[in-house]
Amino acid sequence: MAFTSTDVQTLARLTQIRLDNDGPDRLASNLDQLTALTECISGVATNGIEPLVSPLDMTQRLRADVVSEPNQRELYQSLAPATENGLYLVPKVLD
Repeated sequence: MAFTSTDVQTLARLTQIRLDNDGPDRLASNLDQLTALTECISGVATNGIEPLVSPLDMTQRLRADVVSEPNQRELYQSLAPATENGLYLVPKVLD
């Protein structure tokens, strides 16, 4: 799939991003290159290869999962401007 300048302008309008005059053409070209790279990577045969958790072959020393601090939920919520049923209430930011 090739991206066109019109596709990029539509995406910019939907995401409320302002582009300069040569932006749509340049961005369409960049998106085409990313799509080609993604298709190339998707074509690599990975049958029988275990997924990596980390690129480094080492084990991590993990501490025991124990509670080390007292529960101070009521104290913290008493300092908050608004709470309800144990949750913090925040003002609506986006319409």
